[in-house]
Amino acid sequence: MKNTNTSSRCAAAAALALAAAAGHAAAQSNVTVYGRLNVAMEHMETSAAGAASNGKRLAVTRLVNNRSVFGFKGAEDLGGGNKAIFQIEGTLSPDTGEGSPAQRDTRVGLEGGYGQLFLGHWTTPYNNSTSGLDPFYPTTAGYMSIIGNGAGSTVDNLSNLSSFDRRQQNSISWYSPTWHGITLRTAHGISEERPAGGAKPSLTSLAGVYEQGPWYAALAHERHHDYQGKGRDDSGTKLAAAYRFSHRLGETRLAVIAEKLKYETATGKLEQTAYYVSATHQAGPHGLRLGFAHAGDGKGGSTQKIGYLKRGPDTGASHVTLGYDYTLSRRSSLYAYYTRLDNDANALHDFAINALTVSAGATLQGAAFGMRHAF
Repeated sequence: MKNTNTSSRCAAAAALALAAAAGHAAAQSNVTVYGRLNVAMEHMETSAAGAASNGKRLAVTRLVNNRSVFGFKGAEDLGGGNKAIFQIEGTLSPDTGEGSPAQRDTRVGLEGGYGQLFLGHWTTPYNNSTSGLDPFYPTTAGYMSIIGNGAGSTVDNLSNLSSFDRRQQNSISWYSPTWHGITLRTAHGISEERPAGGAKPSLTSLAGVYEQGPWYAALAHERHHDYQGKGRDDSGTKLAAAYRFSHRLGETRLAVIAEKLKYETATGKLEQTAYYVSATHQAGPHGLRLGFAHAGDGKGGSTQKIGYLKRGPDTGASHVTLGYDYTLSRRSSLYAYYTRLDNDANALHDFAINALTVSAGATLQGAAFGMRHAF
């Protein structure tokens, strides 16, 4: 009898465990596993002084990871039109095997008639309102060499004091519902850091996005409070527009971005105006891509260098990329591009991802062949 009771209890426990597991699986049935693998073989050259040997250009052939990702996302229905939402997104480096489980867009929050309200580690509205207009984002050829003053893939209010193309740690975000194609995106990077000098650095990022039919437009502004010291605010403002149209040869999209960055430093103000234009054309599996960015000379009284920016004549730069994509399937494609970044005589711009050695006036150029797969 004792053995029978023991067996019954074991069977009951097993049944309860299976029921709990089934309930848990049902509760998590809306979880999506996703990812992107993006790796390229590049041959790049730079004319940077000090990097060259006997006046020759420094050349490197390398395998690069263009921000491959792996993640989970999902939602739970709370009733009344409300949902709990979450996402955990990490980095992958197929070229080296390295990675981090939550170093990219990661959040938890709520969604309902009020839009989305979430906490975590997320790209700022200033960043994500225009990144989709760059057909080479995020690769070595990305527009961050000019637009946004570099790239901050995961930063807080102290680890990166220059870039306006950033994924902000310790942030709270609200994205409004869409109304007649218009969405408002907001984010605030909470002031947790306490550097010397009494500064309380924080970030506020805003973007208004219009997307309807063939049109896309965005107006974005971001303020970095106390980044260069107590009482000094930096700001970025950009305006973007794009139009997509179909014709007998396929589908074409044209886009343009104008940006103004301003910094307040201990030695005065520093600012720069930059522009970006892109064109993409898709005809069946064949895609042509063109991107061109240009930054004017840095202006102001500051004697400091902030990221790539500094004042004076011949401190501007231009970056042009021509590329080709071949679609293998809905999820896989091959691509190739040639990219060239020309610094004016006193400029110090570099590739924002997979950087090379740079000195004043350097020219960086090269070609890449890669594969992209999404799952």
